[in-house]
Amino acid sequence: MKLEGTGIEEATVDVKPLDRLMGNHAFIRGGQWDYERVTYDYKIGSKEKNITYYIRIQGYAIEGDVDRGNAVIQLKTPLLGKHYYPHGVEYGEDENFPENLVDRASNLVSKVKEDIDQYKK
Repeated sequence: MKLEGTGIEEATVDVKPLDRLMGNHAFIRGGQWDYERVTYDYKIGSKEKNITYYIRIQGYAIEGDVDRGNAVIQLKTPLLGKHYYPHGVEYGEDENFPENLVDRASNLVSKVKEDIDQYKK
């Protein structure tokens, strides 16, 4: 599920302060980064058996190199996903997300946006 209208979409930030501020909000940069892309995940536990939710914020380098730490990252629309063990994460619009979870995810992303606004390029 896309978390539309968060204000993060299209924001551009240097990768080093982005890594730091995302870590301050418990978002972990995934190992699937490469020279041009980054992915930050926030894990939300669930009382449902074998279900975990994730907020995912992705970005791509519009200049520089992620590996070298000199990239300027443009962020994309955050996603809310549901992980089905052992199959993986689903972000489809057909997924049902509890309203309180969507509110929590939106609030977390809003807090991240406040910090990003200090570093926007």
